[in-house]
Amino acid sequence: MARNMQPIAKRCKTLNLSPAVMGYAKKNTNRNPKGQMRKKQSEYALQLNEKQKVKFIYGIMEKQFSNYYEKASRMPGKTGDNLLSMVERRLDNVVFRLGFAKTRREARQLTTHGHFTVNGKRVDIPSYLVKAGDVIEVCEKSRASVKFKGLLGEDAPIVTLPKWLTREDNTLKGTVIALPQRDDIDYEVEEHLIVELYSK
Repeated sequence: MARNMQPIAKRCKTLNLSPAVMGYAKKNTNRNPKGQMRKKQSEYALQLNEKQKVKFIYGIMEKQFSNYYEKASRMPGKTGDNLLSMVERRLDNVVFRLGFAKTRREARQLTTHGHFTVNGKRVDIPSYLVKAGDVIEVCEKSRASVKFKGLLGEDAPIVTLPKWLTREDNTLKGTVIALPQRDDIDYEVEEHLIVELYSK
């Protein structure tokens, strides 16, 4: 399985992203403080940057991302909106959004190790696309682990859920109540540039 192992802080700086988007509160880099980059980027560079940004946030490799784009282009509605909605629906991203993991990378690893069920069935594929009405839970066997016990009780971290997800209080269970929409995307991205890049 291909994994994106690029350094978080360095890549965030290159793509002009806040590390908080990736789930990291205190990551920063002091490399190249003055930024030796050209001030004006070409149209292609801007388009490529937006694509690399989305790929990096969700940990998606090139072939898989182009497959998402092909599917999004065949769906009704705006291709860019469809693409963002699709990557948001990945199981590893939903696990991260529900607060079961601190970062998407951790969520991907936990999913691969089979710690979650979707509608009662264990799913260990991070790219699995959830649907409205799906119930995501931590497996019965995994609940006794220190990792998941720490998500319950008074010391549990506070999680801000997007409006398309709900999580029952003091439980390890979340529900997809709707499909994510464009205004649910909480980072800056100009998806029309990605569409233009693939339309060439």
